[in-house]
Amino acid sequence: MSDSSPLRLGVLGVGRIGRMHVDLLHNRVVGATVSAVYDVHAPSAVEVASGVGAAVAVTASELIRSDDVDAVAICSSTDTHVDLLVEAAEVGKPIFVEKPLSLDLAEVDRGVAAIETAGVSAQVGFNRRFDPSHRAVRDAVVDGRVGDVQMLRVTSRDPAPPPLEYIAVSGGIFLDMTIHDFDMARFVTASEVTEVFAVGDVMVDPAIGQSGDLDTVVLVLRHENGAITTIDNSRQAVYGYDQRVEVFGSHGMAASDNHADNSTVVRTAAGSAGAPVPYFFLDRYIPSYLAEWDAFVAMVRDGGPSPVTVHDGRAPLLMGLAARRSVEEKRPVRLEEVE
Repeated sequence: MSDSSPLRLGVLGVGRIGRMHVDLLHNRVVGATVSAVYDVHAPSAVEVASGVGAAVAVTASELIRSDDVDAVAICSSTDTHVDLLVEAAEVGKPIFVEKPLSLDLAEVDRGVAAIETAGVSAQVGFNRRFDPSHRAVRDAVVDGRVGDVQMLRVTSRDPAPPPLEYIAVSGGIFLDMTIHDFDMARFVTASEVTEVFAVGDVMVDPAIGQSGDLDTVVLVLRHENGAITTIDNSRQAVYGYDQRVEVFGSHGMAASDNHADNSTVVRTAAGSAGAPVPYFFLDRYIPSYLAEWDAFVAMVRDGGPSPVTVHDGRAPLLMGLAARRSVEEKRPVRLEEVE
């Protein structure tokens, strides 16, 4: 790959998130292209590849080892992430991998070890770090404008629950939904989490409870620097996709709010009305996905540090496991207890 030629990505997995990444890489990410696609459902791979002029690999190994693939994007099911990551590391390919790295801590550690042994570049797909609004809140912490961080509040509510088939294999709300908020807690406060206390219930759909999961949770996190984070999650916010972050410190506060379709507010004798908030995560976070790909391309080309390391991928899993134990045992759980 020359400095002027595009970075050729091989995309493993073209479900909903993989298809989105292929579309962005092909149409909107400068300096990148999709050269090959693989999916266990071959017709899906053929369909997606034909739309972008990419090759279709018969196996994941064929794609990873192809001379026409400069870097690998792992967008397949979570249970396949570590095996694919290890193989890509062994052949020296830079890796983009969607979160979570795995639902099993030992497997995550195997993947981390493979990355460190091979010395390859790897970036985990915590895209919310790249959202301009959330990032501006983090910047206000890092540059000292809010002073010493005392509290962080994260609200994350989906417009509707995912299919029950997904919940059954996702690891539950803490590992498929709150995991983003765990990452935001570390990112915004610039401090590691030491303890998790979580409470939750089933208030949206009894079938979610019957599957062994929760749909409404509140968490309190303690950080190394003394800050306290609160997180609230719901599987169903009927008004849309609700994403807010607020940090409070000794010098003030900084907050990011929902992105409405427009900023117009109409006030009449009948009341006030404004534009709705986005209903789907793609409506809110496309700019952050584009920014994370720009960061990945820059990392591979310039050889700089990863903006979201595999260690950043490990920490939220540990927090999710602590949250699960906290609910089960009805007590705060220190992260060292689930190591």
